[in-house]
Amino acid sequence: MGPLRESRYPTVAELVFSARALAVQWPGLCVLRQVGVSRGGRPLHLLSVGRARHAVLVVAGAHANEPAGNGTLLALARRALVERELRDGVSWHFLLCADPDGASLHVTPAPRSLYDYHLGFFRPAGPEQPEWAPSVLPADRLPPETRALTGVIDELRPFLQVSLHGTDLGGSWVQLTRDVPGLAEPFAKSAAELHIPVETGASDAAGWPASGPGVHVMPAPEAAPAYPSLTDDARHSTWYHAHRYGGLTAVVEVPMWASDLVDDPAPHPAPDTAMHALAERLLRDAGEVRHVLEDVRPGPPSAEAGGPLLRAATWALELVPGLAADLVRTPPADGTRAYVGSVDAFARRVPLRAAAMLRRALRDTDAEAAARLDRLVAHWSDAFAARFRARWVPVRHQVEHQSRTVVAAARQARVGLR
Repeated sequence: MGPLRESRYPTVAELVFSARALAVQWPGLCVLRQVGVSRGGRPLHLLSVGRARHAVLVVAGAHANEPAGNGTLLALARRALVERELRDGVSWHFLLCADPDGASLHVTPAPRSLYDYHLGFFRPAGPEQPEWAPSVLPADRLPPETRALTGVIDELRPFLQVSLHGTDLGGSWVQLTRDVPGLAEPFAKSAAELHIPVETGASDAAGWPASGPGVHVMPAPEAAPAYPSLTDDARHSTWYHAHRYGGLTAVVEVPMWASDLVDDPAPHPAPDTAMHALAERLLRDAGEVRHVLEDVRPGPPSAEAGGPLLRAATWALELVPGLAADLVRTPPADGTRAYVGSVDAFARRVPLRAAAMLRRALRDTDAEAAARLDRLVAHWSDAFAARFRARWVPVRHQVEHQSRTVVAAARQARVGLR
């Protein structure tokens, strides 16, 4: 298998084709059915293995730019079919892609570099993301993808929901809506065997207690959020929908490019100073993208205007002022080098992604603006990779680590089930 093949992620069409083949190969044990339709009219498919009452639901494609979950979902489905032990009292259900519309717009299945990855980048605005929509929209305005996902949860009542996520550059970590004792050890062992760093200070889980390195548990409802300006709240997302049936959700993150800098638990020598510098750079970089947008479209930008690429880029830019203020308003939630490194990566992603999506939105209508943005995307991608000493994680390792972690979570969460 050559380097290009090794770095390739299955597309949604390939995922559906493979799922259909499994259903034909394993009649009676494996069933594929449609459970909804996206806003763009694309079908939402659920692949089920077994009929046991205790269910595990695995969700792929919640974020269009995180493609590792496609391969992981297929690997898990095949394991559930051939390993009887996994089906001992448990049925497995796989939502093939939670956001097929978004997946159709993210077009880098085989990225060779961070720059190449960002040339085809897409991640929808928050209200258009299936898992996050309930935290930012009223119930009567939820997108059909969200309603399909919650409908599946209502039907299956899973004791464990697993959402397969990924990061462009960094390490692996797990977010749990309720603790799963015993998960931290197999998670860490898998990461070590596959040479994937554990992101011990993930900014996504800032302020969350840890049950082990890289395994973060949702804080109590009264806990203050680390970034008050961000409107998305995990406690109001579809992750929490399983709780009404006594279940929980595990979010398993795996990197495309690894950086050992996010696995350093040593204290940072000056975390407050670092946070101020990161906030200043975030404002400066976002300002460069905003200037291009204002030159193209004079007047205040609106997140409601334009197509999905322009909406997503505008939405990302609108997050920046509040996020920069959050970074300097209070002492860091974690003073380690790992946490400061994770925030550094996060602060690079927001303007970089906005520039990448705006470039794509403008390339057919304003070549000069698109060229300005392309230079920013190229420079920031290279600087990101250099700063974090990025090294590619083979897709087979991404899939294997994510699969092992899901199986370990299911085994540990089953303890106590009747």
